[in-house]
Amino acid sequence: MSPRLACRAVILHDNRLLLVNAWPGHRSDLWCAPGGGVNAGASLPDNLRREVHEETGLTVRVGPPCLVNEYHDPGSGFHQVEIFFRCRIESGTLDPGWRDPENIVHTRRFVTREEMATLRFKPDSLPDVAWNRGMGYDPLELLAH
Repeated sequence: MSPRLACRAVILHDNRLLLVNAWPGHRSDLWCAPGGGVNAGASLPDNLRREVHEETGLTVRVGPPCLVNEYHDPGSGFHQVEIFFRCRIESGTLDPGWRDPENIVHTRRFVTREEMATLRFKPDSLPDVAWNRGMGYDPLELLAH
């Protein structure tokens, strides 16, 4: 099975990071940055703008990449390579009534770095990359449900 390519947004607003829960049917308490799979024929930033809007209703300006992460689930063979980009909100606000057209993301919220310590999230390096402004690489994290 070939690795799947995805892109995700690191959006800090008022020193809070935007996270989404993207497990249909509330199957997991795992949080992640908004984003998703890449469609062929569109740039990574174009894919990311589309994904962020679908999942949150926000329009973002995509900046530079800041993290490359790999997930692997040995049980299923699933392997995903994700490229994270720093993004800024251009328009919109989080609306609890917003619905992801694919019905995957059911909850979205801004969290402080302190609140992240109480949540289960992936990738593990996300807070460091978000608040420390560096570039990161996480080689082959195991995906835990």
